[in-house]
Amino acid sequence: MTLATEINDNGNGNGNGGSPEKLLAPVLSAFWDQPESWTLETYRRHEGYEGLRKALAMAPDDLIAYVKDSGLRGRGGAGFPTGMKWQFIPQGDGKPHYLVVNADESEPGTCKDIPLLFANPHSLIEGIVIACYAIRSSHAFIYLRGEVVPVLRRLHEAVREAYEAGYLGTNILDSGLDLELTVHAGAGAYICGEETALLDSLEGRRGQPRLRPPFPAVAGLYACPTVVNNVESIASVPAILNRGKDWFKSMGSEKSPGFTLYSLSGHVAGPGQYEAPLGITLRQLLDMSGGMRPGHRLKFWTPGGSSTPMFTDDHLDVPLDYEGVGAAGSMLGTKALQCFDETTCVVRAVTRWTEFYAHESCGKCTPCREGTYWLVQLLRDIEAGKGQMSDLDKLNDIADNINGKSFCALGDGAASPIFSSLKYFREEYEQHITGKGCPFDPARSTVWADDKNAHQGVNA
Repeated sequence: MTLATEINDNGNGNGNGGSPEKLLAPVLSAFWDQPESWTLETYRRHEGYEGLRKALAMAPDDLIAYVKDSGLRGRGGAGFPTGMKWQFIPQGDGKPHYLVVNADESEPGTCKDIPLLFANPHSLIEGIVIACYAIRSSHAFIYLRGEVVPVLRRLHEAVREAYEAGYLGTNILDSGLDLELTVHAGAGAYICGEETALLDSLEGRRGQPRLRPPFPAVAGLYACPTVVNNVESIASVPAILNRGKDWFKSMGSEKSPGFTLYSLSGHVAGPGQYEAPLGITLRQLLDMSGGMRPGHRLKFWTPGGSSTPMFTDDHLDVPLDYEGVGAAGSMLGTKALQCFDETTCVVRAVTRWTEFYAHESCGKCTPCREGTYWLVQLLRDIEAGKGQMSDLDKLNDIADNINGKSFCALGDGAASPIFSSLKYFREEYEQHITGKGCPFDPARSTVWADDKNAHQGVNA
């Protein structure tokens, strides 16, 4: 059961914006807590595939315009308008068109697509059929992270059910639409979450980002026009068709309408998936989830996973939509709200994140391949008390040489925690250097003498 659904059903918890019923909007997660929520039978009981029937009654171009007018933005990180991405597909070119769903979820802290696929896979399948009808595609792919075998099995079963019921295959619902859906399991490379590296992987090559242009909409999978969308983006489409774009736009903000899944994790009392309108704040989410773990306070957090610039407790009231988070100096990303309390060493957390990016770099471009390696060396020295003050400027300089200069956003993601942690916690870096080690190490006499007991917890 998601906490979003639990609180909405039971009516407990309070937020600054009113009752939980007004703060939360379970749509994708509305029946995750029901027995066998993943089956076609359960999905049909909750108006499953009704959106598809309405979509098939529209002309494809009108359908694209409808999704565009709804204001749905991509839920994979960048927030690009979904309908506009569909609109980029050239028509009448004589080439096959493809839809590829990016389910290679592997951003540290991001955990929304996998639970969605595990509990409600038919919402994605229905969205895929609608999208393929709109872009005139007869073949779609789901690229799933291969390690999540239980999800893979459940998704295969849902696809089988959809074929058997006539929602996939030939002449879907007597509309004349033919659609084949292929579920592909990746081999565990973070870089394959980047859309062009994912396409290379699907084609059987080593997953590495492509130089753009040409963009996937023109030359994507097998050099044909391709739309690459996130799981949540596509799974949100059926509800928009079924309940109407005005219903969807009634939630969220003007430029960031609708509902979305927020993944709350870290040192919090009630971690989980919270489905709410865009624009809710972390303070409201913490209020209804029980706050930070007992006896501790928020120190820093990420609004969209480890690749987004971190925030502090001064940002608790930042609206969690694309414009609000952007104006505050970060990115909404995948809405992965990782919360860390005062026992966490910022240097250690950033070092672990940077080690991840250095390990997952595909090595194709020099700024990312070399830059992430040297960031890790500097950070390890600083964490161990072997750093120098000049290393802080060197960290910033290397991150600047990576940011915006690599083939894909992995380099930008590696640089973001460096920039933001130096901005908000430079003093903590300096204390590692002057104190010859981490002030949060219980084996050392802490420099935080005024709050010594509070820092004897487990580091992130």
